[in-house]
Amino acid sequence: MPPKTYAKTPEAIARLTPEQFRVTQTSGTERPYFNAFHDFKGEGLYVDIVSGEPLFTSLDKFDSGCGWPSFTRPIVAQHVVELSDTSLGMRRVEVRSAHGDSHLGHVFNDGPIEDGGLRYCINSASLRFVPVTELEAEGYGEFRAIFDEEDEK
Repeated sequence: MPPKTYAKTPEAIARLTPEQFRVTQTSGTERPYFNAFHDFKGEGLYVDIVSGEPLFTSLDKFDSGCGWPSFTRPIVAQHVVELSDTSLGMRRVEVRSAHGDSHLGHVFNDGPIEDGGLRYCINSASLRFVPVTELEAEGYGEFRAIFDEEDEK
């Protein structure tokens, strides 16, 4: 099977809901607590809604109490780009997907210390969830092993 490619395409943009478009394409923020993944407990991979590039896993997700899904680290660091954000009169670090150029959210230094101290605060509207049982079928089989290793612990 050829390597999976990730890209922002007109077709992918056309498939977005109005909320997904607002968040990913105009750097919007969805309402806290009223989003798909803030308290979601499924086991699997979170990918960019636009490009499909792997971003985070359920293994690195934690409840930060902020109302958005929070992760301690990206699964593929090169897929998450960090940019300075001085909007709203604050200094923050915006995170975007590398291939899809989707606005994902922000990263903060108040995450679990034992896991590196970072909190990637991510909009659910920028993510699509791929359950572990569907990783192979959707072309993400290379990530199955990390879930199998966790199950062995």
